[in-house]
Amino acid sequence: MKKTALITGISGQDGAYLAKFLLEKNYKVIGTDRRSARSVNWRLRRLGIENKIIYEEMELGEIYEIQRVFGKYKLNEVYNLAAQSFVGTSFSSPLNTANITGLGTLRILETIRSTDPKIKFYQASSSEMFGDVLEKKQKETTPLNPQSPYAIAKVFSHYLTQNYRNSYGMFATSGILFNHESPLRGEEFVTRKIIIGLIKILKKEINYFELGNLYAKRDWGYAKEYVEAMWKMLQMNKPDDYVISTGKTYSIKDFINKATKYLKMNVAWKGKGLKEKLIDLDKNQVIIKINPKYFRPAEVNILIGDSKKAQQKLKWKPNTNLDQLIQIMIDDELKYS
Repeated sequence: MKKTALITGISGQDGAYLAKFLLEKNYKVIGTDRRSARSVNWRLRRLGIENKIIYEEMELGEIYEIQRVFGKYKLNEVYNLAAQSFVGTSFSSPLNTANITGLGTLRILETIRSTDPKIKFYQASSSEMFGDVLEKKQKETTPLNPQSPYAIAKVFSHYLTQNYRNSYGMFATSGILFNHESPLRGEEFVTRKIIIGLIKILKKEINYFELGNLYAKRDWGYAKEYVEAMWKMLQMNKPDDYVISTGKTYSIKDFINKATKYLKMNVAWKGKGLKEKLIDLDKNQVIIKINPKYFRPAEVNILIGDSKKAQQKLKWKPNTNLDQLIQIMIDDELKYS
């Protein structure tokens, strides 16, 4: 039988890659987005699947819209990827973040419980939940210590997913995904911002761009590979939570150094603290500056995931290292920019 899956946040990076993955497995894919995102479907278009998805408008802040969509289709799987997903914005818009990223999950879980508890549910949890880390490597049992409204909303959703699983016997699982990037990443995220900025400098479209904390370290993987882990979680006999990560961590400065090397830019770092800057040695020109406005009120300095459980139980592992990921992102940016 052909399965039907609903993906919230279909127009985002993960939604687009997951939709393509499921379509290739002969799923019927229902994609939902908030009203303001309905015109932002360049990712689906780039993947060549824009016309293969059934679209529904669904605001996670409105329970009646969720109930309407769930009542319209016989769903087998639901992937909740929709969120106010930018950490920086969550500090300036905490109420909206709590309502969509946190309570939105509750509205979906409650709709599943009251309409068809057999639907399998995937919750997009986040490594940001670990926050100011309490263990060197973060795994499923590591205590959560969130440091932003976004992370706190994700913790709320994560515990809700466990609660509905334990209380009602629902197939509800969480994927605790560490940072995952791709050419489809939003421009507001630092990895894509760096690559776009460097290419614009090479094309002489801008002279420089600004960043925040160069020394924050992240565990960066390839989003296209991570969506397969989401699907694998819902194919297991029993629902559980899984960390998805590479197990390696690099600083934002490391990311920049790898990107400039691939682009064959002759650069050097000079200065310290807020006066640290990246110089283009050929032009003797500053191309990256530090601006305190890009620092978070509460910084998460390092994240590094332990995905042994996923590797053993899901038979999943990351196959793309950071150098390869940067090359993929740069090559794609050059192709489409």
